[in-house]
Amino acid sequence: MTVVHAAKFYPPVRGGMETVIADLCWGTAEEWHVRVVAANDAPRTIHERVGAVDVVRAAAFGAVASVPLCPTYPAHLWRLRSDCVVLHEPNPVAGAALFLRTPAARLIVWHHSDLVRPFWAPHTYGHVQRALYRRAECVIVSSPHLADHSPLVQQARRVVVIPFGVPIDRFRHLTEGQRAIRDRLKASVPGPRVLFVGRFVYYKGVDVLIDAAAQSGGTLLLVGDGPLEPELRQRAIARGIQDRVRFLGRVSDEDLPAYYQAADVLVLPSVAKTEAFGVVQVEAMAAGIPVVSTNLPTGVPWVNQDGVSGLVVPPADAGRLAAALGRLAADPDLRARLGRGAAARAADLFTRDRMVATFKDVVERAIHAPEALADSRATRAEV
Repeated sequence: MTVVHAAKFYPPVRGGMETVIADLCWGTAEEWHVRVVAANDAPRTIHERVGAVDVVRAAAFGAVASVPLCPTYPAHLWRLRSDCVVLHEPNPVAGAALFLRTPAARLIVWHHSDLVRPFWAPHTYGHVQRALYRRAECVIVSSPHLADHSPLVQQARRVVVIPFGVPIDRFRHLTEGQRAIRDRLKASVPGPRVLFVGRFVYYKGVDVLIDAAAQSGGTLLLVGDGPLEPELRQRAIARGIQDRVRFLGRVSDEDLPAYYQAADVLVLPSVAKTEAFGVVQVEAMAAGIPVVSTNLPTGVPWVNQDGVSGLVVPPADAGRLAAALGRLAADPDLRARLGRGAAARAADLFTRDRMVATFKDVVERAIHAPEALADSRATRAEV
């Protein structure tokens, strides 16, 4: 059986969507012939084999509104015969190509997030998306909240929920080198240590986090980079807390578990529904630390449940975010209880093995017995 993933990018390009796609590919490549078409980050096309996965990286000549300009992407995608194409959305280049021609009998769409920017996108490419979602055997989403709140997903004939998963043990059990990094951070950074992991882009709400830190104690550990970093550094200076905000840059995947275990709390202060799930929440939960996140109409507050694995506050509300951080800082018993709840929830729902196994089942049913998807009443239900 051959399955083609139509991706925007593929590792080593970093990102939540890219990590999920790679996990799905690696987890199924021993049983299926798995192929990927993605955009390259340079003006040349590369054909390569990554592990057991065949990857085509189509030449890209820059980007417009975060969409890579890949004129040969459609031809590469159409050329690959397969039993099923899995389109990872939002992905305008691949989506437009599959709208014109789908080189497989079955189409599955994995809806990672709604397309919010640029403002005109839902009114232009949105027409293509709606047609594809109605055509697909099913649309996969990562949470029931996203299934219920996304107008685009509601166009689908069938909706299946497959929560994103991570390798739990990697965040729970540290190597000797990782323990040394954790201990060094704990010794050198005054607590409470408030961790953020992600890109410095508008929807992450890091500006709100800095404002909240000005109203609460502790040290902010900001792991990541992005176009808003200069503005955020200036904001910390303007709030007079530059000595309590540490911009740590990118941290390797190998070292990241140590940063989670050195932290007292992870904050995901996102302010827009572009944040559909928040995989960093699951990574922190696997490490046994509580999460403070925002009540977006997406999967974010479903992943981190208020009073179970952490606290949930309104988006773009620095005062409420500061109050939640202060509450956790003042109550070590609450932090411990929520940390235990976070670890248990991660182990129950958000393992990589569970994600891959459920995905395999859905694809095989879509190829061999698509009517079974309807009979199982997967719509608006978790598989």
